[in-house]
Amino acid sequence: MNNYIFLSDVRFHAFHGVMPQERTVGADFAVSVRIGYDFSQVAHTDEVADTLSYADVFDILKEEMAVPSRLLEHVAVRMVNAIRQKFVKVESIDLTLTKLNPPMGADCAGAGVEMHWTSLNNDKTLR
Repeated sequence: MNNYIFLSDVRFHAFHGVMPQERTVGADFAVSVRIGYDFSQVAHTDEVADTLSYADVFDILKEEMAVPSRLLEHVAVRMVNAIRQKFVKVESIDLTLTKLNPPMGADCAGAGVEMHWTSLNNDKTLR
C-alpha cells in the first residue's frame, strides 16, 4: 500500500551557499517533501497519536534550514536523516530543496537538489 504525507514548497530564508554573501545576506529556499508510511491504522482510529504529523515534519525542516551549510546536498541529507530518526515507520522520503533565484547569472526560478530514500535500498544513516 502506498500512502504519503507531504509538504509542498515550504518557504524559508536561510544562509546556505558557497559565496560569502550567500552566508551573510541569505537567500530564499523552497522545500518539498513526500514521506511514505502505512497510515492504514490511523485511517481507522482517527487518532492524532497514530499519525505522522506534517507539523512535526515542518519543525524538522525549519530546524535543519537554520543550520548554515555551503552545499544543499548537506542540508538535504540532514533533513532526510532527521525525519528517519524521528519517525521510524517511514518507508520512503522524496525531498526537493530549491534555492530560489540562485546567484549564478541565469534567469531561472531555482536550482537545487532532489533526494529519494527508501527503506528497501538503504537502512543506514546517510552521510
